[in-house]
Amino acid sequence: MRENSAMSVTPAVENRVSLRPYNSFGLPALAERLVRVRSEDDVRRVLATPALARRPKFVLGGGSNIVLTTDLRAVVLKVEVAGKRVVSRDENAAVVEAGAGESWHGLVEWTLEQGLPGLENLALIPGSVGASPVQNIGAYGVELQDRFESLDAVDLETGTSLTLDAPACRFGYRDSVFKHRGPDGLAGRCLITRVRFRLPQPPRAVLGYLDIERKIAETGITHPTPRQVFDWVCAIRRAKLPDPAVIGNAGSFFKNPVVTPEQCRDIIARDPAIVHYPLGDGTFKLAAGWLIDACGWRGKSIGQAGVYEKQALVLVNRGQAIGGEIVTLACAIQESVYGRFGIRLEPEPVLL
Repeated sequence: MRENSAMSVTPAVENRVSLRPYNSFGLPALAERLVRVRSEDDVRRVLATPALARRPKFVLGGGSNIVLTTDLRAVVLKVEVAGKRVVSRDENAAVVEAGAGESWHGLVEWTLEQGLPGLENLALIPGSVGASPVQNIGAYGVELQDRFESLDAVDLETGTSLTLDAPACRFGYRDSVFKHRGPDGLAGRCLITRVRFRLPQPPRAVLGYLDIERKIAETGITHPTPRQVFDWVCAIRRAKLPDPAVIGNAGSFFKNPVVTPEQCRDIIARDPAIVHYPLGDGTFKLAAGWLIDACGWRGKSIGQAGVYEKQALVLVNRGQAIGGEIVTLACAIQESVYGRFGIRLEPEPVLL
């Protein structure tokens, strides 16, 4: 009876909403219809409203991984599910849960305040908790899949509740089942409401990343606390990456390409200084920022879209850029890198 009563409530629809405040690039675009989702019932109300149910849906989290090139005619579901809690804790692990609308960085800070480290290498990554498994975010030697327990979601066709574990999410490098369409993908088919993380007990610091090793050498602190690692990561990111509140950006714009040993040897023979990292399966990850820098793009602009002066991997809005300028710049960079290195860079953000 309670659910039927909830379904009888018409969702609050906002019309022609500016999305400039809701995307970290600060790009101009309108949502013809926007509904704020604070619970699973909010999704079911949308699906129970014929005028909304038959229209396409677009799930919007923190807006840190999209490039808006046009107005959105779909029903925009703005995810604002809140809440953080410790689900369980024993000698092996602590499980924490957060609403999909929570700030990712806010969650990292909160876990440290609870004495539950494990996410500190992922500090200051922009965006929301709900977007983190979609992108399988990662930084400084840790990926989300290393700390993932499960998530809850709502099917956008049936309103059915889903719970997915790590295998069901099919995590890959900056990839997951939520980024793929078709019968085996969930892109556009569900809305994530809550995410749970498994934090190892006792905590195990991840210190093998080059920038963190430099901090250890600089400070002489060989056994940093989780809070020290958190502070180091924040300092490293702030030195390299612009604050979206000051300069519009979506963080790292391109994925670091992964190549075969043969490809890596070929590139090293031509460019010995290329930054590369061996992976466990024998392949090599190349630093996309280095490739872009080597092609001379650092600090360059097309219109109001530019390449950040301190980190060539970051594209920025220099003032009043439109989405088309960001895309034009990205395509020019891709062609330049492909022409010199034979490698096609893949964007991390979704281009809309």
